[in-house]
Amino acid sequence: MMFPRLRAAAFVAFLSCLAGPALAAGDLAVEVKNESEPVLCAEKDNVTIKAISPEVRRFQIEAAHPAYIAGLVRDNWDADWANCDMKGDPSFAAPTPPRRITFWETTEYWLVGYTFPTFWRPADTTFRVGDRVEKGLHLVQLWKLGKDKSYEVLVVYPQDGYWRARPMPPQHLGFSSYGSSFLFGPIEQDGRPVVNIKEIDFDPKTLTFKLNFKDGSAGSLRLDSVDENRMVLDAVLDKPVTGGKAFVALRSMYVTEFNNDVARIAVREPGAKGWREEKLMPFQGGNATDIWMGRTTHSRHNTSSPDMVFRHFSADPNPPPKPEKK
Repeated sequence: MMFPRLRAAAFVAFLSCLAGPALAAGDLAVEVKNESEPVLCAEKDNVTIKAISPEVRRFQIEAAHPAYIAGLVRDNWDADWANCDMKGDPSFAAPTPPRRITFWETTEYWLVGYTFPTFWRPADTTFRVGDRVEKGLHLVQLWKLGKDKSYEVLVVYPQDGYWRARPMPPQHLGFSSYGSSFLFGPIEQDGRPVVNIKEIDFDPKTLTFKLNFKDGSAGSLRLDSVDENRMVLDAVLDKPVTGGKAFVALRSMYVTEFNNDVARIAVREPGAKGWREEKLMPFQGGNATDIWMGRTTHSRHNTSSPDMVFRHFSADPNPPPKPEKK
């Protein structure tokens, strides 16, 4: 629920976020493809927004609190199984009993892995941290210490390549929801969009997930920054994803304007004088240097879940030089 007097301020904040900085040198435009389809079940990912380019090797993924977060006084993250029939979903027994393992921890960060009794795909992806190697993990969580307690900020499902990211929660809520997922790497279709990962190697020194994909290519996701406003991930591919396949995609859910995890999309098209903003479901696609997907008003489902942004697409895998400090 949001205080009425804050709605106008939230909308202004939303527009200011979309304004953004000027395009960085070398920013590429990518094809944005909408493969979303209507559903009645709020727990099914029916939203798919893909980015396609035979050139991109580096870009950023951002998860930012929605514009209305400061006025949110109540969150709702309960699952909604109304109108859901999951009987036909595949299910595979786990290769090992359910368990929880701690890979690595410091005062500020730690990494935890889990296996579940079943998962929808066979579990053959390897996860490595230093000398420790685990196979068959269904979920890996990265936690960060906040001002008063620890918070889960990033998760990956190694067996299908789904990731979820969120900033640290605002102090007045003390918690914020996950919502949309994203896929990074060569995206395939196996009943639903997936990324087939052979191995993930986590580097604690740089907070980088190094990925070897089953098609022989590789990539990495590095935690660039995270605070109470946003999280930024730096994504790098060893070579572009070609053949018309997407290299990054948003996966989310939309049932109605008041029951969704994402409802709007805004794209920054090359040469345009402003952003193009639309409802997400009827969006027809296009070309863009920046893609924002989120909400401008609260939903009864995962009300605080973050907006997602794909931006700074580049063919150069090396980061731009940082300005010198004066």
